[in-house]
Amino acid sequence: MILDQLVQASQQRVQKVPVRERVKRIQQARKMTTPVLSFEAMLAQPGLQLIGEVKRASPSKGLIAAEFDYLQIAQDYVAAGIDAISVLTEPRYFKGQLSYLQAIAQTVSVPTLRKDFIVAASQIASARIAGASAVLLIVAILTPVQLQAFITLAHELNLSALVEVHTTAEIKQAVAAGARIIGINNRNLKDFSVNFATSCQLRQAVPAECYVVAESGIQTATQAQQLAAAGFDAMLVGETLMHAPDKGQAVMQLRAGVRG
Repeated sequence: MILDQLVQASQQRVQKVPVRERVKRIQQARKMTTPVLSFEAMLAQPGLQLIGEVKRASPSKGLIAAEFDYLQIAQDYVAAGIDAISVLTEPRYFKGQLSYLQAIAQTVSVPTLRKDFIVAASQIASARIAGASAVLLIVAILTPVQLQAFITLAHELNLSALVEVHTTAEIKQAVAAGARIIGINNRNLKDFSVNFATSCQLRQAVPAECYVVAESGIQTATQAQQLAAAGFDAMLVGETLMHAPDKGQAVMQLRAGVRG
């Protein structure tokens, strides 16, 4: 199963870093006072916000962008009025790098999200050091104890935690762990199939006090309008934007009729 491979690869990356270095990163992140752009303040704005993804490849689609000027992509997104940027940092299957996130965070004027398969506290600390505003935490790959600890650490480091779910049971786990932002993934991480209806089906299971983000499989302005009508605070769009020759135009087309 691809999810198991992704988690194993992430665990191997973490284990290659000496324990002393991992502890040092967490200590460094705890001492940081440099403010980051608020991911939650972005979600609190009226209307359906758009989080654009910077992604070079994926396990299901292979190489998405042979020419990958990640800074230009991010700048094109911002110029088109995007609200936040998600950056894939997983190197093996998504061809990402933490350095992409760091460079983008230093360049753009919108919040940034570290999207990775986070299995260790040091990865959250590294995101803070790189200048991220938020980290992705996936319920399906974490124990309840890990999830709660990672959400708590993210908040202590002035990071938002986008807690990703795919089922009603996972929504309950996320809320119990203290999640303030729920991301409903239309992609089943077990087989990478996509069903856009998943987000709207699960939306009502999210408590009113949580922000809620729809992820994956969003391709049209009509779908965006459906998400807005269902009460989503934001949508996270990756491949639709990455495949678009004119990313600015693609952003504006998705935002048609739902701009906050």
